[in-house]
Amino acid sequence: MKISVLDSLTLGGDLDLSPLKKYGELKIYSSTDTEETPSHCMDSDILVINKVKINENTLPDPGKVKLICLFATGFDNVDINYCQKHSIALCNVVGYSTDSVAQLTCALVLNLSCRISEFSDHVTSGDYTKGGVANYLVPVYNELMGKKWGIIGLGNIGKRVAKVAEAFGCKVLVNKRTPSDEYENTDIDTLCKESDIITIHTPLTDETRHLIDEKRLSLMKKNVILVNVARGLVTDEGAVAKAVKEGRIGAFGCDVFSTEPFGNDHPFTEIMHLPNVCLTPHMAWGAYEARMRCLDEICKNIESFITHGTRNRLDI
Repeated sequence: MKISVLDSLTLGGDLDLSPLKKYGELKIYSSTDTEETPSHCMDSDILVINKVKINENTLPDPGKVKLICLFATGFDNVDINYCQKHSIALCNVVGYSTDSVAQLTCALVLNLSCRISEFSDHVTSGDYTKGGVANYLVPVYNELMGKKWGIIGLGNIGKRVAKVAEAFGCKVLVNKRTPSDEYENTDIDTLCKESDIITIHTPLTDETRHLIDEKRLSLMKKNVILVNVARGLVTDEGAVAKAVKEGRIGAFGCDVFSTEPFGNDHPFTEIMHLPNVCLTPHMAWGAYEARMRCLDEICKNIESFITHGTRNRLDI
């Protein structure tokens, strides 16, 4: 059996992929662009991918491919109908990055609410030393205690963030398709109007595409902290950038983008240097421990497939 890892660079250079050798001959590609996809998949029985797109256009002839293992939970880069048409099993990994993403979410909120970057710059620039004053309290920052923290999407990550929000003394508001018994449920517009902090954890679907658009940004408080760790297209990125530039929202943190990496024409290039903006390179999922868990889960998915199991199957 031949196993091909198509984009190992996205998994981190420190991750040892040798456990996959247990299941067959292993070929590792650091990256795979659209033109390279057919050749990199040639003669492969199993594909391990993170961001590579698999569909009729990128891989017209799947050849021997029997199983695609996603090094991720989201599966919007693989066409499930394509897999079903060609009898290819498709597996993802669920829950491996909950702690990692929740941690980064809260780090973004804390950084933006406490204005840490600005205070740190005041020290490292030498202005603190030159100022001769023991305390420097500009810009003004506020406590999280008593604030309303709106959570869009209450899956594993959303639930973990909600627990942290409660620990900070925040009142948690939740918007999700099925009501939660633990928290106050509200419609998306009310959440946007009432929340002091909004963090996004919902999958990208036709219903959630541009969920945060110009209209909903206009409902938000002027000092709201908005953080997206879901998918870039859950927000209208142009509308978000405009709201930040015009001072209609207080701060913006984001780890996900419609194009990754985004180019010089992306709307966020106009705001990424602002002190109330913190952008990170889609790394929330990738704590070392989370990546190790993901690899272990992929091995279990392969073992299940070999023994005719259906563990984490998305195509059935």
